[in-house]
Amino acid sequence: MRRVDLANIETASNETTRNINRNLALNLIRARQPISRAELARLSGLQRSTVSLIVEQLIREKWVVEGARGRLPRGRRPTFLKLNELRAIIVADVHPGSAILALADVSGNLQWQETIALSQDPKAGVKQIVTAIKALVKRHPDRIFEGIGISVPGGVDDKQQLIFAPNLKWTNFDIRSALERGTGLHVELENAANTCVLGEIWFGQTSGVSHMAVVAVAEGIGVGVISNGHLVRGLHGMAGEFGHVSMDPNGPLCQCGARGCWEMFASNRAAERYYQKASRKSSGPSFAEIMQLTDKGDALAQKALEQMAVHLGLGLRMIVAAYAPETIMISGEFAKQWHRYGTLLEESLRVHILAGAPPRLIPSRDGALSRLRGGIALVLQRYSSLSHK
Repeated sequence: MRRVDLANIETASNETTRNINRNLALNLIRARQPISRAELARLSGLQRSTVSLIVEQLIREKWVVEGARGRLPRGRRPTFLKLNELRAIIVADVHPGSAILALADVSGNLQWQETIALSQDPKAGVKQIVTAIKALVKRHPDRIFEGIGISVPGGVDDKQQLIFAPNLKWTNFDIRSALERGTGLHVELENAANTCVLGEIWFGQTSGVSHMAVVAVAEGIGVGVISNGHLVRGLHGMAGEFGHVSMDPNGPLCQCGARGCWEMFASNRAAERYYQKASRKSSGPSFAEIMQLTDKGDALAQKALEQMAVHLGLGLRMIVAAYAPETIMISGEFAKQWHRYGTLLEESLRVHILAGAPPRLIPSRDGALSRLRGGIALVLQRYSSLSHK
């Protein structure tokens, strides 16, 4: 049973109830659109008069618009409701040296994206993001911008402060406040792996799964975990940093200062290192180029990704031992190579299961776009809580 803290319990009020009902209706419209008022009342369990008042409010706020009229054998023809396509969310997926900026509607559809270069200095880097966002807003004067969802590669605490980012190194700068001041929009900031989990909950393929882990593979590795239907954040938001668990104390030096961390063997950077070592050259292709070379039959590229897959599979044992998830999803560009290397991961995982059946192992359908989709969910989740601010 969940422990109730009586010192911090929130008393229900008429406003709280209205907000709960409003958010319930809004999320049902999002999930079931187009939907009639009668169907909305049936699914929500609310009185039709209550639904009518909520819908009128959502229309006034330009969250919802009326669409086509339905047909019935008799009686009044229903008018179907849907989310306003002009209401928009901006999302940014931040990486060391670059960020992917995207525009989406509140139904979760990505409509535009671009990659921008970022300075290693956090103040300059955030200023570059602000400049790009302001230009995006200016290009779309007809849109109603609801907010900005930011995915970052590192630990984010309960105050949405980036407190651990060995690859990005932006931990001494208040990213969220700087973005809000620069853009005038509400900002939600979250760890990349947790962002992927939220995107999967809102828009993904694992409906009904209560125990799930999403392994976000990029320049590093992060893990987002859902346990009993709840996102596991841990103390200071640092749960899921499996990428910095040492697999070999004599291995390569990681950005976090330790040696042989999991991400040094199973991340995109690891594949780049494998290729460069095998080619015996002073430099090698980027991970994106390795992916392209693999599709063209390049033996060194295929071997590099195979080594990456083997070590990725070995590290999954930690997640299974710690959380025993029903499903593990692999997110990132590597997911596009599932047809070649998915079996390797499954075999590695199956061998080391302590008891029972192994978890289902699947690739993300969105691949590298998982973080962007999760950024949309970061903003939308404000309307699935008990309060609406």
